[in-house]
Amino acid sequence: MSQHEGTPVAVVTGAGSGIGAATAHRFAADGYIVVLVGRTEASLQQTVKEDPEGAEMHPWVADVSDPDAITAAMDGVATRFGRLDVLVNNAAVAIPGTVDQIDLDSYRTMTRTNIDGVFFASRAALPHLRAVRGCIVNVGSVAGLRGEWNQAAYNMTKGALVTLTNSMALDHGKEIRVNAVHPGATLSSQFLREALAEGTPLHERFADRVPMGRPAEPAEIAAAIAFLAGRDARYVNGVHLPVDGGLTASDGQTNLYKADV
Repeated sequence: MSQHEGTPVAVVTGAGSGIGAATAHRFAADGYIVVLVGRTEASLQQTVKEDPEGAEMHPWVADVSDPDAITAAMDGVATRFGRLDVLVNNAAVAIPGTVDQIDLDSYRTMTRTNIDGVFFASRAALPHLRAVRGCIVNVGSVAGLRGEWNQAAYNMTKGALVTLTNSMALDHGKEIRVNAVHPGATLSSQFLREALAEGTPLHERFADRVPMGRPAEPAEIAAAIAFLAGRDARYVNGVHLPVDGGLTASDGQTNLYKADV
């Protein structure tokens, strides 16, 4: 019997930064053994270095778009820790471009990571999740629900994640739960923090569309993921939860009655 028997185990893909790192920290703080999957050892180690006090976090280098590598990772996690309770499919790549502008390499990179990666990781995790009646939380985007300018291929991949979540919730609901969170703009990098800083033109345009008037912090997305993975959501299956400050509550029109300021 593993020395970890009984302690829940969560795997977070794309855990080297942003939402993935915040999610790994949240699960660690909640008492999980957390396995951080990503392609770059250095970024995973940085997430571990910033972990909550007393957390048990383990980096595991693997490419989610490689079916053999991600299957070996999921099997290895289950063997090492005795179980696998939660898979968070967070790894994703966003490269801007319209259909006629996006280059083929960028297109393939996004489809391999954002679609193939979720599919392969989920398939590899299923046998282990079934054993403990675990769950999957997919990290989508409001771009997959409504679309965004200049992100045609990325929007397409996140739309595919929506239908995959629905299909898995139907096919596997008697054994595991499958849900998705869909973040709006999130301050997951220094670039976004600078671009969306208060007083910038982009922040003003952003605040005009988002009722809460600000982007999300990665920890706020992680909190929603933790809820969907936890016991309080034990009858929640096939749900798509926008975490976007109210953006998708709108029909897209600006406030016609807002006084000029």
